[in-house]
Amino acid sequence: MKESASTTRKTGRPRTFDADTALDKAMKVFWEKGYEGSSLPELTEAMGMNRPSLYAVFGNKENLFRLALERYGATHDPLFNAALQLPTARAVVEHFLRGNADAQTEADNPQGCLVINGALACSDDALPIRASLIERRALSEARLKQRLEQARDEGDLPADCCPGQMARYVMTVSNGMAVQSAAGASRRQLQEVVDHVLRGWPG
Repeated sequence: MKESASTTRKTGRPRTFDADTALDKAMKVFWEKGYEGSSLPELTEAMGMNRPSLYAVFGNKENLFRLALERYGATHDPLFNAALQLPTARAVVEHFLRGNADAQTEADNPQGCLVINGALACSDDALPIRASLIERRALSEARLKQRLEQARDEGDLPADCCPGQMARYVMTVSNGMAVQSAAGASRRQLQEVVDHVLRGWPG
């Protein structure tokens, strides 16, 4: 997605910015302020481009957010994917939650999670964005449920456990950690939450 000075717009004027870098900067604005909290002036200033250029390259604000969300997922989804491959349900949950606690408190990034921060509060105009984020979270919960069903079938979890309820519990903890991080919770505090979850994990 990199653009160089030799690339021109339809007007023939050169485009002299790196589109990937601009998208990374937009992602951090959305991550910190949410979809509606991120104004176009803030986005264009962070990205180093004017509004016509933003529209020409990325489309409207909604499309820019969706592209930023894809970029966020490319760096954060591997954590979840790796967790699902671990041999026990407890290891899956520990890797996922501890990894989230670390990712949500990185010094060089906004605190919390873009998928959670993105649309905690939305007007009617932003409902499509909110629906997309809800769908994304639901997909993750469904994948975790499937992995916990496998664990139950293999005898790694008690036969009377409910994988759906367990997956919902784990995702609720993860989402709550993101909210707490955005509100100033430290990495240590989040890791203590994970400790508590693991102490109660069924053997």
